[in-house]
Amino acid sequence: MKRPFVIFYATIIYALAQLVWWGYMLISLQPNHLGMILGEASMFVLVFALGAWSLHKSVNKERRLHEQKRNFLLSVTHELKSPLASIKLYLQTIGKRDLEKKQMMNFIDKCLLDIERLDDLVENMLLASKIENQSYTFPKENFNLSALVDSVVNRLQINKCDFNQQLINAEIEPKIEITGDKFALSSVVTNLVENAIKYSKPCEEVAVKLFRKDGNVHLQVADRGIGIADTEKGRIFDRFYRVGSEDTRNTKGTGLGLYIVKQVLDKHEASIHVRDNKPAGSVFEVVF
Repeated sequence: MKRPFVIFYATIIYALAQLVWWGYMLISLQPNHLGMILGEASMFVLVFALGAWSLHKSVNKERRLHEQKRNFLLSVTHELKSPLASIKLYLQTIGKRDLEKKQMMNFIDKCLLDIERLDDLVENMLLASKIENQSYTFPKENFNLSALVDSVVNRLQINKCDFNQQLINAEIEPKIEITGDKFALSSVVTNLVENAIKYSKPCEEVAVKLFRKDGNVHLQVADRGIGIADTEKGRIFDRFYRVGSEDTRNTKGTGLGLYIVKQVLDKHEASIHVRDNKPAGSVFEVVF
C-alpha cells in the first residue's frame, strides 16, 4: 500500500509546483492584477487542500481496512486449523489404538469441545455477515436470561486448575426474563465470557454477574487479564479491530466478537461500557 501514497504525494507536489509556476508567469505578464491572481490562487489552494485531505483520509481508511482484513484472514486460518488438527489427532489415536472406554470417552469429549469452538466461530462469522448486509431481522421472544447465562457459563467452565479452582465465578440472579433475540444474545454472552477467558492467564478467575438494579437488568463480565488501554477502548467494538498484528499476537480471535456484541445490543436498545478492573483487567457491563 506504499506505492499509492508515493504517487499521491508526488501528484500533489507536481500540482503545487505548476500552480506556483503559472502564478509567477501571470504576475509577470499582468502585474496590475496581482490581488486578483493571489485571491484566485488562494481559493484554488484551499479547494485543492480540502480535496487532497479528503482523498488522503479515504486512502488511509482503505489501507487500514486492507490490513484488518489481512489480520482477519490470518486469525481465521489459525482458528480453524487448531481445533481441526486437535480433532484429527484424537480420532487417529482412537482409530489406531485399543483404548479403554474411559480414555476413549475423554478423547471424544475433547473432540466435542473443539467442535463447539468451531461452531462458535462459524456462527460468529455468519452473524457478522448478516448484520453487515442488514439481512438479519433479530426475531424477538420472551425468554429466561438467567438460564441462558448459566448455560453459557457451564459450557465454557474449566475445572482443571490447581486446588479445583473454578475459572468462572458466576453470580446469577434467578428467573430474570427479557424480550429479545435469544440466539443473538447467546452470542453476546458467549463472546464476552470467551474474551475474558482469552485475555486472562490460565486459571485466573473470571467473574460473571447477572442482576436487577433500579428497574434495569445488568450483566457484568470481569477479568484480571491484560486490560485495555484508554486509547483502544473507543475502537474495540469496530469490525475486525484487534490490538497489534496477527504476526505478533499470541491470543486467538478474529476481531468479530465485540463488533457482534455492540451491534446486537444496539438492536436491543441496550448499552455496553468497559472500564478498568482493580488491580488488573477489564470489566464489561451490559445494561438492558
